[in-house]
Formats: sequence, structure tokens, C-alpha cells
Amino acid sequence: MESDKSKKIIVALDVGSYSEAIALVEKLPDVTFWKVGLELFLGAGPAILNYLQQNHKRIFLDLKFHDIPNTVARACQQSAQFGVELVTVHGAAGSEAMRSAQEQLANQGLQLPKLIAITALTSLSAEQLDQELHINLAMPDYVLAMARLAQAANLGGVVCSPQEVMLLKQACGADFLAICPGIRPDWAEAGEQRRSSTPQAALAGGADYLVIGRPITAAADPKGAWLRICEEIA
Repeated sequence: MESDKSKKIIVALDVGSYSEAIALVEKLPDVTFWKVGLELFLGAGPAILNYLQQNHKRIFLDLKFHDIPNTVARACQQSAQFGVELVTVHGAAGSEAMRSAQEQLANQGLQLPKLIAITALTSLSAEQLDQELHINLAMPDYVLAMARLAQAANLGGVVCSPQEVMLLKQACGADFLAICPGIRPDWAEAGEQRRSSTPQAALAGGADYLVIGRPITAAADPKGAWLRICEEIA
């Protein structure tokens, strides 16, 4: 049984071609919110965004812009023409890049897209943060620092793992969006996700949206997997 909570699920179209993406959308007509990431955008180009917009789907454009402020701002401006609702930029690009992008949209009177900062990828472990990136903060502290930087730049929210979402909501407030990838039902494989959680636990922690990909899209029966998750969170 589908519930209002199903609208909190963003299904990741993590496939490599336009035709594969269309096939998935057609298999899952009740899904209203789709994520388009690097693989699909490089394989299908803006045509997939046009298709989703024409079919009245909400779009999360997850290209994780990370560049100099002017380039990030112009990329975010370009994304507005496709009717996307959410666009990601890396918090590690810095406050100037995030602020420039937000101001670029505001100066044009654009309410959408809403800019969302990447805090730390859910595939990144605490050990990697310390030993490889030489960031001497505990993972929750680093995620919170990135979130506060994004909030100060007037962004609409962040992407964070479900393990940090409760802390983030307490610090940044209910209106600051928390979008959680790394969502794995108990019956799904974790894959490369290091900081994952079940859909129920992520929502209980305060997540506004759950990004779910392979547990649905790689299932033998994608529609059955979608309905199972909707029932579990209802």
C-alpha cells in the first residue's frame, strides 16, 4: 500500500542510457521523484531531463558541482532551464562557491532549483576522512561543519548519511532539508555504502527525502520492491 511517505522517496536513475532510464520510469509509474546523476546525464544528456519534465516528474539533478565559484554559479544557473527541483554542489567547494550559486539564482528571481550541498559521501568511512583526506574531525563533526557552511550560504539543505541526520536536524532546524542516500532495506545488499540505514530509521531520524537506487532499480521486480518499501514505511 502506497502512503504519503512514498513521496519522500527519490528513486535513483543510475543507468547509462536514455532507453534504460525510460524503461525504468515506465515500470514505476507511481514514482514521482527521480534522481539523475553523472552516469545517466553523460549517457543521455539533457534529453532525459526534458522527458521527466514533460511527464510531470520531480527531478533531483545530482551532478555534485565542485569548481571555482563562477563555474559553479553558472552551472547551477544552466540547470534551472530544465525545471529541476534540486541540484547538488559540493560543500567542500567552499562558502564562496555556494554563496555565488545561490545569489546567481536569487538575482534572476528563481525559486528553483533549490541548491543542496554534499557534506560527505556515504561511501566515505571515518578512517578515509582521517587517513586519506587528512581531515582531523570525527565524521559527524565534519558533516555538521559542512551543513553549517551551506546554511550560512543560504542553501536549502544538504545531502548526508542517515547516521548523521538527527544531529543535523537538531543543529540546523526542521526547515533545512536533509536528503539521505545510503538507504538499504534489511532485505537489500549494502553494496559500497559505508554509512547506511533502513528507510524506517532514516525517516525516524528526521530525513526529508530518501534516495534509493539499486534496492528498487536492480531488483528482479522493481515495482514489487518499490511497493514493499512503501508498505514498510507507511
